[in-house]
Amino acid sequence: MLPLHHECSGLVPSPLDQVFAHVDDHRRLSSHMSEPSWRTGWGRMETEVDEGRGQAVGSRIRLSGRVLGVELSVEEVVVERNPPHRKVWETTGTPKLLVIGHYRMGFELSPQGSRSMLRVFIDYAVPEEGVSRWLGRVFGRAYARWCTQQMVDDAVRHFETLPATHLSI
Repeated sequence: MLPLHHECSGLVPSPLDQVFAHVDDHRRLSSHMSEPSWRTGWGRMETEVDEGRGQAVGSRIRLSGRVLGVELSVEEVVVERNPPHRKVWETTGTPKLLVIGHYRMGFELSPQGSRSMLRVFIDYAVPEEGVSRWLGRVFGRAYARWCTQQMVDDAVRHFETLPATHLSI
């Protein structure tokens, strides 16, 4: 059981099936990690997916890169996928991350008329040893909040910028 939890929600201006198709693409969902910013220590993480593209139970996803000059990597496996409502993935092996350790993460969608409520959640532990354990205790909660909020905000922004003719109401 992972001891820490955070979640964020937002109303996405598009129907369930379209939102699920968008956030089911792990490269889109983790795009906030691929662009350097002060929150990522001016580093970036690349996302690699297997032949299942992270869109089937058992599919594997790998994120790797450098943050603050430190090489990081994590491997994930999709453990639940119920289109267009829910998807969950979790770490495998030993994550090499700075402020969180093992985690189980996912999203849920529920219809809200012609829109969709997107909830992104993470259950996580701080890293088990070294400086990362201390960093996790100090910054883990803020990172979990930022990461889940970015996923929600990115989806909302994506559908807000589409022409109205794209949305089926």
